[in-house]
Amino acid sequence: MTEYNGSQIVVLEGLEAVRKRPGMYIGSTGTKGLHHLVWEILDNGIDEHLAGFCNEINITLQKDGGITILDHGRGVPVDIHPTKGIPTARVVYTILHAGGKFGNTVYKVSGGLHGVGASVVNALSSHMIVEIKRGGNVYRDEYRDGGQPVTKLVDGLLPVVGSCKKSDTGTKVTFYPDPTIFETVEFKAETICKRLKEIAYLNRGLTITFTDEKAGGETRTYYEENGIKSFISYINRDATPLHPEPVYITGSKGDIEVEVAFQYINDYTEQINAYCNRINLVDGGTLVTGFKTALTRVLNSYARELGILKDKDDNFDGKDVRNGLVAIVSIKHPDPQFEGQTKTKLGNTDAKLAVDEVFAAEVTRWFDKNVEVLRAILDNTARSCKARQASDKARSAVLKQLNDVDTKSKLAACSSKKPSECEVYIVEGDSAGGTVKTARNRKTQAVLPLRGKIINVEKATLEKVLQNNEIKSMIAAFGCGIGDEFDINKLRYDKIIILTDADVDGGHISTLLLTFFYRFMPELILEGKVYRGLPPLYKVEYETLGKKKGKHSAYLMNDFELDKLRRELERSGKILNVQRYKGLGEMDANQLWETTLDPERRVLAQITIGDSVEADETTTLLMGSAVPPRREFIMTEAKYATLDLQA
Repeated sequence: MTEYNGSQIVVLEGLEAVRKRPGMYIGSTGTKGLHHLVWEILDNGIDEHLAGFCNEINITLQKDGGITILDHGRGVPVDIHPTKGIPTARVVYTILHAGGKFGNTVYKVSGGLHGVGASVVNALSSHMIVEIKRGGNVYRDEYRDGGQPVTKLVDGLLPVVGSCKKSDTGTKVTFYPDPTIFETVEFKAETICKRLKEIAYLNRGLTITFTDEKAGGETRTYYEENGIKSFISYINRDATPLHPEPVYITGSKGDIEVEVAFQYINDYTEQINAYCNRINLVDGGTLVTGFKTALTRVLNSYARELGILKDKDDNFDGKDVRNGLVAIVSIKHPDPQFEGQTKTKLGNTDAKLAVDEVFAAEVTRWFDKNVEVLRAILDNTARSCKARQASDKARSAVLKQLNDVDTKSKLAACSSKKPSECEVYIVEGDSAGGTVKTARNRKTQAVLPLRGKIINVEKATLEKVLQNNEIKSMIAAFGCGIGDEFDINKLRYDKIIILTDADVDGGHISTLLLTFFYRFMPELILEGKVYRGLPPLYKVEYETLGKKKGKHSAYLMNDFELDKLRRELERSGKILNVQRYKGLGEMDANQLWETTLDPERRVLAQITIGDSVEADETTTLLMGSAVPPRREFIMTEAKYATLDLQA
C-alpha cells in the first residue's frame, strides 16, 4: 500500500458556512445532530480498522461535558501539505472536503467518503484539541470558536509536546459542542453505547471501550468475536427462533467481501438489515436484491428436490420465503455508489452479482450439511404460503370496500391532478381541519381531518387494520393501495404532512400515524414522502436599537430560539411581547398560512429512518404489548424530557 502522508490528502473549501447552516451537514441541532458529531470522529478510527491499522478505540465522556475519541491507528499525517502549505492535520480539521478517502491509495474500503466529518465537528465546537502520535513524537493542535487555530506553528509544523514509542501511533480528538448552536450539549451515554455495540458487531475483532467520567469512571467494553452472527442473536433475543443458531455465510467475489447472517423466528414479518462498509443502508439497494434473489432461488430448488413442491414449475413467492426472516447483509466494497446524500441505498450492480453468487454457493454448502435446519425453514415457508393464499382472499374482499369509502365528507381535495406539486395535510380533528382548509392553497394543498385516534397497528394483521375507518380514508385518499397491492407510483401527493398540536395528544396521534406508515406503507417513509409540519411555539414582538432601530416581529419554533433572541437583544434592544401558541386553533387563517402552510416560509421535518435495527426495536418497544421494557425505557429517558407546566 502507498505510504500514508500529506500527498494523499486531497482538497476538493469555509467553516463559517457550516456554522450558519449546520443542518445541511449533521441533520439537526438537536440531540441527533449532537451525537452525529461523535459518529463523524469515530468513523475516522473505524476506517483505520478497516484498513488493518487499528484494533482498539477508546471513548471518554468527560465530566466537563466534552468527549474524547482516541483511535490507535496510524495517526493523521503531520507533514506540510503539498498544496496548502500548512500541516496536513490542520488541513483535515479546518478545510471541508479534505481527506484520504477520495482516492484508493490510503483506504481500500471506507465508510466516510465526503471528507467533511472532522472539519464539520471542529466548526460546530467551541473548543477542540487534537493530539497525534507518529514517528515517536506527540503533536498537538488546538482550536476555539468554531475551528479557529490557537496553536502557534514551529517552522510551519505542529509543535512536538512529547515523545512515545515509534510503534505507539494514533489520533486523540477532544471536542466541546458549541452551546450557541445546539439545543443541548449533553451527550447521552446510552445513545453512544447503543451505537458502539452495533459498531462492534459490524467490525469483528475491534475492541471499543467507553468510559463515563460523569458516572464515576464507569467503563464498558465492546468486542464481538462472532460479528454479525452475534448481532442476529442480539436482535432475536426476545423472539422464538425456528432453529437454534443463526446461519453465517461469508465469501468474496473480486474485491467485494460478502457477509450474511440470518435466522428465522416465529413471526409474520421480515427484517433485512443491510450494511456497506458498515454504513447502515436503510433503503437497502442492490446487495439486498442479490440476497433476496439467491435465497428464493436456493429454497425453491431444495423444495422441489425434497418433494415439497410437486411441479417443477411451482415456486414459493419471495415473501413466503422471507416470512419470519431476520437477516444482516454486510459487504465491503472498494467503490460504493450510494444513491443520494444520505447514503441509505446502494446502487452498484456488481454488489448484486457478488452477493447473489457468494450467498447461493455458500448457503447451498451449508444447507447440505444442516438438513434439519433446511427442513424447518422450508416447513415455515410452506405454512407461510398457505396462510398468504388464504389471507389474500380475505384482504381482497376488504380492499374492494375501499372503492366505497366516502372521502368527500372528510377530504378537502386540491384542484391540481399533478402528484409532483400536490400535498395532503393530515390534521387533528374537524376544528383544526376547518382552519387549515381556509388557510391552504386550494390548488396544491389537500386536507384530511382525522376524527379521533387511529388504532395502534403494532403487530396487528392487515385485515384488522383495514377495519379502522380513519385508516380506510387515508388509503383511499393516497390512492396507492396497501400490502401487496401497494404501488408508490400511484401516490397522489408528493408530500404527506402530519399536522397536530404540540401537546401530548398531538404527539400520540403523530406516533400512531408513523407506526402505521412504518409497518404497512414503509415505502412512503423510505422514499421521503412523509413529513411533520412544525408550527411555531411563539410569536415575539421586539425592538432593536442603533442603526437598525425599529420594531419587529418573529415566529420562533422553541424555547431555544427564544433564549437565543433574548441573548442577542441584551445590548441592542428588548422584547416587547411574547405570544405562546398552545395549538393550531389559536392561529387565524393568515397566521397559519404564513407560519405553517406557505412553502416559502414553513418548517417541515422529513421523517427518515437512520438505523433500521433501532427503528424496528424502538417501534416494537414503544408500541408493542410488553409493558416492562417500555417502562424501563421511559424511566431511562425521562431525565431528557421537557416538562411543560404552562396552562
